[in-house]
Amino acid sequence: MYGQYSLLTALQGRFSAIYIDVGASRKVCAHLIYDNKRRCRNISKKELSINHGIRDKEIRVIDEDGSQLGIMTPAAALKIAFDKDLDLVKIAPAATPPVCKIMDYGKHKFEQAKREKEAKKNQHTVDIKEVRLSNKIDVNDFNTKLNHGVRFLKSGDKLKVSIRFRGREMAHPEKGYEVMQRFADAIAEHGVVEKAAKLEGRQMLMFIAPKPALKNPKEATGKAASKADQPSDN
Repeated sequence: MYGQYSLLTALQGRFSAIYIDVGASRKVCAHLIYDNKRRCRNISKKELSINHGIRDKEIRVIDEDGSQLGIMTPAAALKIAFDKDLDLVKIAPAATPPVCKIMDYGKHKFEQAKREKEAKKNQHTVDIKEVRLSNKIDVNDFNTKLNHGVRFLKSGDKLKVSIRFRGREMAHPEKGYEVMQRFADAIAEHGVVEKAAKLEGRQMLMFIAPKPALKNPKEATGKAASKADQPSDN
């Protein structure tokens, strides 16, 4: 107990919350994580019950290698876990009886956080970038806008192309449709029109999505070459 109180005293001034699990009078586990204010918060939004936090009358126990150890009391399961210097973790609290597994809980949390981080890193958020044209746009400005659109599509974002009609320009919406079609044709190599140009009030909008990337260009080239080598039926 002295070691437990010493730990609490040492950390009292630096952490706002401490989660401690004491097992077999020889094991103290503190699960701590810092934020940018150097305070402590829970590692996971949903913590599993572990070790002495498991208070069920009976539990079904799975060993660390996945083998079934049968139904027993939490005290008996804890003895098996602590003899292996591992933790007892409740993985299926809704089952009858609840299912617990013997594992290294710290390692489990680390690997879980690593997987979540990797999944988050591989995610790509699709944004909608806007390119504004006009029905009197000149060639240089048109090409500049086109280059911006190509860059957005190559990065995997969708494109919203807009034209704002002012004053008497509303009398000739066909000029806006001509500019939109010209833009769609010029960017067709990199994107496909997802929503055709449509006049909404004083604004004309068109949406373009990036073309799916070719997964294996070499394979596609090989298929095209083999198709060209095939003899004609004529």
